[in-house]
Amino acid sequence: MARIAIVGVGAIGGALAELLETAGGHSLRLCTRRPLEQLTVRTRARSVEIRAQNWTAPSQAEPVEWVIVATKAYDAESAAQWLPALCAAGAPVAVVQNGVEHRERFAPYMSEARLLPVVIDCPVERTPDGQIQVRGAALMKVESTELGHAFAALFAGSDSRVEPVADFVSAAWWKLCVNAVGALNALTLKPAAVFHIESIGELALGIVAECVAVGRAEGAQLADSLPEEILARYRAQPADSVNSLLADRLAGRRMESDARNGVIVRKGLHHGIATPLNRMAAAVLEAQQP
Repeated sequence: MARIAIVGVGAIGGALAELLETAGGHSLRLCTRRPLEQLTVRTRARSVEIRAQNWTAPSQAEPVEWVIVATKAYDAESAAQWLPALCAAGAPVAVVQNGVEHRERFAPYMSEARLLPVVIDCPVERTPDGQIQVRGAALMKVESTELGHAFAALFAGSDSRVEPVADFVSAAWWKLCVNAVGALNALTLKPAAVFHIESIGELALGIVAECVAVGRAEGAQLADSLPEEILARYRAQPADSVNSLLADRLAGRRMESDARNGVIVRKGLHHGIATPLNRMAAAVLEAQQP
């Protein structure tokens, strides 16, 4: 049992709140920009009303035992404003964000020894009525360290699976390969059904192949078969499934295109690896930012 603050209560933050609520015994604080009158999370099995204290400004915050940052990747500076108060008693910070630069984003604000990168695979959407719809079980991967195992213990009794892994670099780049393909949904303004178009499938294979090449240069172990596996994964999704990149573009919100595709381009340049498809995706999506 722990006092846990979640900074950023969008789709992922809401899903994490539901998992911690069902794990039982925790005392939750939801850190948001605007007041949350109610947070309802629907899963395949139930509808859960989250019981939590809601803080809307860092000046309201008090020390907790764990902080989970679930904001968009580009929102690190804003999220970091909560950390001095929340971490006043030494609380560690789990960074549950897209991309492979979890530590780099928050290293300017706190000791890296108290930062825990987390990659999450959780099919979840925020519906127009403000509720959160979780379509499947959550899988999280963390470093196999004392901090990683302590984080996993927070979710004992929930429907999630938290795996401490020895090779976190590979886990993070595997997830980036999955996320990078989502740019095609945002570019076409179409949900998962678009991947059944053969030409779109070919683009997806190319995007993942570039990510695999850069990831390997960064030290990740990624299988040759990964592009085909990820395309099959997208084609197996419900036809109307909407990823967060597409949802953000449809809603006129800022997109995480840099964390999903731009990082592949930047790190590819560092290693001398060409990434033309990811470069195109990142550039076009950046031009669409509000």
